[in-house]
Amino acid sequence: MARPNPRGPNPIDIHVGARIRLRRQLLKMSQEKLGDELGVTFQQVQKYERGANRVGASRLYRLSCVLNVPVQFFFEGLGEEMAQTGVAENDQTPLVYDFIQSSDGVSLAEAFSRIQDAKVRRRVLELVRTLASEADEMVSG
Repeated sequence: MARPNPRGPNPIDIHVGARIRLRRQLLKMSQEKLGDELGVTFQQVQKYERGANRVGASRLYRLSCVLNVPVQFFFEGLGEEMAQTGVAENDQTPLVYDFIQSSDGVSLAEAFSRIQDAKVRRRVLELVRTLASEADEMVSG
């Protein structure tokens, strides 16, 4: 099993940073505004979001207050195995990170989260799956 690069960002810090970025973008808050709320520069916010700098406990608590989420929000989706080893089987983390790093992904997640009816949400998911399958067929066929 591959071990994380000891000089690179820790996978947990990357996950927490991605969750910070996701929530900030869903709130349509700039890195500068978030930095002002935290008393740090926007460059520091960028480093948190990339996982390049770890977020200390007190700062994480402050982030939860500013972004109006419980502290646990930053760890949601972090599998127990990944927390122990830095790698999870069937890890879709890169897919999720790519999705939330794109403006289309954030916009889609924001719009989808506003759909209250569970049946409608399932139908939207089915539509997206169908479109993706058709796109795959066009490429391979």
